[in-house]
Amino acid sequence: MVAVDRGRYTTLIEPERAKGSAAKRRQQEPRLVVAMKARELGRKGIVVGDRVALVGDVSGEPDSLARVVRVEPRTSMLRRSADDTEDTDGIERPVVANADQLVIVTALADPQPRPRMIDRILVAAFDAEIDALLCLTKSDLAPPDDLVALYEPLGVEHVVVHKGGTLDELRAHLTGRISVLVGHSGVGKSTLVNALVPDANRAVSQVNAVTGRGRHTSTSAVALALPEGGWIIDTPGVRSFGLAHVSVETVLAGFPDLIEGTVHCPKGCTHLAAECALDDWVRQGHADPTRLESLRRLLASRDGTPDD
Repeated sequence: MVAVDRGRYTTLIEPERAKGSAAKRRQQEPRLVVAMKARELGRKGIVVGDRVALVGDVSGEPDSLARVVRVEPRTSMLRRSADDTEDTDGIERPVVANADQLVIVTALADPQPRPRMIDRILVAAFDAEIDALLCLTKSDLAPPDDLVALYEPLGVEHVVVHKGGTLDELRAHLTGRISVLVGHSGVGKSTLVNALVPDANRAVSQVNAVTGRGRHTSTSAVALALPEGGWIIDTPGVRSFGLAHVSVETVLAGFPDLIEGTVHCPKGCTHLAAECALDDWVRQGHADPTRLESLRRLLASRDGTPDD
C-alpha cells in the first residue's frame, strides 16, 4: 500500500518476472492500482506500508477499481495516540505498517529542536521494535553537538545534513530498507524527500516567524521508491505524538543494562519516584547515570503534557 486517501487505497503491484510475449510482459510490469476495502474486512484498518491481496479490476487503467480482500500479517506497526489539541478522542492511531526504520527529522534551528518530541517518537520506535535514526537538518544555522550528546547514551545513530551538501550518508542508511520519516512541520522533511526522490514533488512549507512552527504541507502518508533501492514513507508533520498505548515495560526493554536493577523496585514502580531502586543500582556502578537519566526522560514523555 503506497497511499491512502478518503477510502481509496493505492497499491503497487510488483508481479514476478513474466515470460512469453512482449504484450504479456507489459501486463506484468509494476503498476499502481486503486482499490476500495471489501465489506468483509469490516472496520479493519489499512495503512500505508500494508501488504494486501486484491481482487477485481487490477489493470491499473484510469477509472478502474479493485477491492482489498486481505491484509497480510505485519512485521511492525508504528502507532501513536491522539492526545494533542487537534485530536482529543484518545484513540490509538496506526501510522505506517512494515517499516524497519524510523527517521526522526529535526531542525537544529528555525524551528528550534524539541527534545521532548524526539523522546516521544523514540518511545514509539521502541514500541514498534524498529530502528531509529536521528536526521538533523539546517546545520548551517546551529551546531549539532548538544543535541547529539543528548542522544548518544541511548545509542541512537544520527546523520547531520548540511545545506548544499551531499546526502550520501543519509542514503547509505536508507538504501534497501523501508524507512518512515517523522517530524513536525518546518524541519525540512519534504525538502529531503524531494532531494532523495527527485520526482516526488512534495510540497515545502515555511516556518511562521511568530510561532516558530511550520504549517502542514503533507496531508497524508505516502510511500516512495528510492532510486538506489528501498522505500521511504513520508508522513504529515505532527505537533504531538501521543504514547498512551505504550507501557512502562516497553520503554524499559530498550535499556537492558538497567532491567536487572528494577528487581528491588516496589510493586508498580514508575521508575520516576524517590523509592525507585534504580538510583542505588547506578550509584553502585552497575550502569551509567546518563542511561538512567535518559530512561526517566523517555518515561516522563509518556504523559499527556505538550511536546514543547
